[in-house]
Amino acid sequence: MSVNKVILVGFVGKDPEVHYFDKDNCVARFPLATNESHQNKAGEKVTQTEWHRISCWGAQALLADKHIKKGMHLYIEGKIRSRNIERNNEDTIRVTEIIAQQIQLLDRKTEK
Repeated sequence: MSVNKVILVGFVGKDPEVHYFDKDNCVARFPLATNESHQNKAGEKVTQTEWHRISCWGAQALLADKHIKKGMHLYIEGKIRSRNIERNNEDTIRVTEIIAQQIQLLDRKTEK
C-alpha cells in the first residue's frame, strides 16, 4: 500500500495563470507560500517560507479562475507529482508540483 497525499494551508503568491483547452477544460497554476516559525539559540523568532507550485484541473481550475487571487489564504488537499520539462530543446528541468484535488477559500471575501 502507498499514499500520496498533501495538505497545505498557505497564502497565494500571485494570481493564477489559467489556460483553457476548450470550453470547460482548463488548468490553473499558482504559487502558494507556507511558513514555519521557531526560536533560534539566541531566542529570536525565525520564520522560514516554503514555496509550492500548485496545479489544478477542471472544476478546481474554474474555481481558481473565478475566485482565487494573490494574497488569499487557502486550504489545499492534493498529491505530489514530479515531471521533466524540456526547455530550449536541450535543457531539461525537474519540476515538483502539487496537484490540487480540493481547494477551500479561507478568506471571507472571494471577489476577484
